[in-house]
Amino acid sequence: MSRPPRLSPAADATQRRRLFYFNGGFFRQSQLRRILDLAGYDLSLGKPGADDLVAVWGKSPTSHRGEAISDLTGATALYVEDAPLRSVGLGRDGHQPLGLLVDSQRPHFDSSGPSDLEQILATSAFDDTAKLNRARAAMEMLRYSGVTKYSSHQADSECPDPGYVLVVDQTRDDASVRFGGGSVGLFREMLVFAQEEHPGARILVKTHPETLAGHRPGYFDETHATGRVEILDTPVPPYVLLAGARAVYTVSSGLGFEAIIAGHKPVVFGQPFYAGWGLTDDRTPLDRRQRNLTRAQLFAGAMIDYPFWYDPYRDRLCELEDVIHTLQAQSRAAQEDADGYAAIGMKLWKRKHLQEFFGKQSSVRFSRSAQPGIPNLIWGSAQSDGAAVRIEDGFLRSRGLGADLIAPVSLVRDEVGLYYDPRNPSRLEHLISEALNLPDVALARAESLRKAIVAAQASKYMLEGDGPQIPDGAILVAGQVEDDASLRHAAPIVKTDAELLTRVRLDYPDVPLVYKPHPDVEAGLRRAGAVPESAYDILASGTAPDAVFGHVARVCVNTSLLGFEALLRGLPVSCYGIPFYAGWGLTTDHAQTPERRTAKPNLDQLCHAALIGYPRYFDPVTSLPCSPEIALSRLVNDEIPRPGRGNRVLAKLQGVFAGLAPLWR
Repeated sequence: MSRPPRLSPAADATQRRRLFYFNGGFFRQSQLRRILDLAGYDLSLGKPGADDLVAVWGKSPTSHRGEAISDLTGATALYVEDAPLRSVGLGRDGHQPLGLLVDSQRPHFDSSGPSDLEQILATSAFDDTAKLNRARAAMEMLRYSGVTKYSSHQADSECPDPGYVLVVDQTRDDASVRFGGGSVGLFREMLVFAQEEHPGARILVKTHPETLAGHRPGYFDETHATGRVEILDTPVPPYVLLAGARAVYTVSSGLGFEAIIAGHKPVVFGQPFYAGWGLTDDRTPLDRRQRNLTRAQLFAGAMIDYPFWYDPYRDRLCELEDVIHTLQAQSRAAQEDADGYAAIGMKLWKRKHLQEFFGKQSSVRFSRSAQPGIPNLIWGSAQSDGAAVRIEDGFLRSRGLGADLIAPVSLVRDEVGLYYDPRNPSRLEHLISEALNLPDVALARAESLRKAIVAAQASKYMLEGDGPQIPDGAILVAGQVEDDASLRHAAPIVKTDAELLTRVRLDYPDVPLVYKPHPDVEAGLRRAGAVPESAYDILASGTAPDAVFGHVARVCVNTSLLGFEALLRGLPVSCYGIPFYAGWGLTTDHAQTPERRTAKPNLDQLCHAALIGYPRYFDPVTSLPCSPEIALSRLVNDEIPRPGRGNRVLAKLQGVFAGLAPLWR
């Protein structure tokens, strides 16, 4: 029996199959059911016929029920298991899967006979260059992002000094051990061989995540920590751990597969799916596996061809790369928010959104003063009694103005400084400097995101409006809000729009100047100084940025984000202030930029730091942390829930009292 093609629920009903189940997990886990539905299976209760399928969850304690029904009715057993990239947290803690393995022969970890996965690995040509390049890029993406089956590790966990031998523990009597040729004796034998084959080396025994969480014991504990053997019971990211290992020993753990991805040839004592293809040192070889595969071929079969992957944001099947981005966003949020926060001095209308944004892992407590023992969230440049994590709007913000009290889909979280205050370093500065070391796959993602933003004519507020007639070769001058914090901290030459226009006119006396006021000012929600009509030639009022970008030859800014958006579109940019994107060799700088900005990133390196590495994104449709690609899609397709009428009333009050107490900033 072959699996149905990857169908949508609206596909030809004749290609779908009825799938009967006798395990409560299929009833309780809505996302599991949805993935199977999208994969072409109609989950059903009752007695199956000979042409139907029976769902069996791996080799779980209840799997015998489905197998017995299959034998009784002649219906084909279909084995279902979690995919190798599952979720941020453990399934036993209620986390839903982002992918499934569906096999018509047996679970992929059952070495008693061939599975669909083994058949794929044994018979597929693996000569599709595009697919193999995808596999190589995805492996690089996993190594760089640190995403694994359970991505709840702590990125800042202290990693042992490199040079150790890594021995991988598993949960006692796990099905992957029992049906993968493992036993208690084999684990003991593995530990002995690791010591004998590496005399004098430090031996680290890595505890399984479920053992760390207290769910199931492993095969090793502190009684085995003798001599050179140590038990590693901290959540060190697996790829960081693998990078420091001189050798890896496993029975049948999925970490052995990740060791192959990381470049190791692991010593394997059991018979997992990845053994027997020439990429492992097999101590219990399977005679029927005689083919040699490359890492890319093994990965393509196991991670691209075999699983069904799920996109929870668009509620559809997706590609492996989408799942990596999903787990990257969700695991980052889980790691950063693990201890909870005290949010200091936040306005009432911000609190619900901040709780949603930062409170998925632990709660956000709102307070008037700093709280000891947990991170303190401070908005922007507000005063703080001590160390604080400062938050601000991200650079892809919303469909509508922040001053209209429309909640952002992105926020930046900075424990170092403020990105718009060049007097001191910020986390964004660090990311820009480090971007020179980004792998090719990260830069390819940044390039793709940048091109998508340009193609969609996306900007911070996603505003619309046709511009006036603009002669080719004109210069766009970006206006700002008079009391903007970036002007206070990063504008040493000019402070107002009028002063900026005067300075640009002096520098470009024969070029028409197009003045674009800040949209908050045009909407009457924020204050700006008077600008005489003689200071510019053309007023671009109520105009979307891209309606102007296509006609001008240069963009001149003080500290406006419009300069960054112009850079993304390949336009020359002159900075009279010191925005975050100045001083890196990509702009013409009229102010003295910080000497510490010595790196010379290219545009995609800057883009990765500012749009991928720095902000956090939130999907208001699913209320989940998300990738910038999902946030951009929501903004472009106008899929964000509209704020209530009360928001507009509060925003108008803000306009009345502009300069006294801004409501969102």
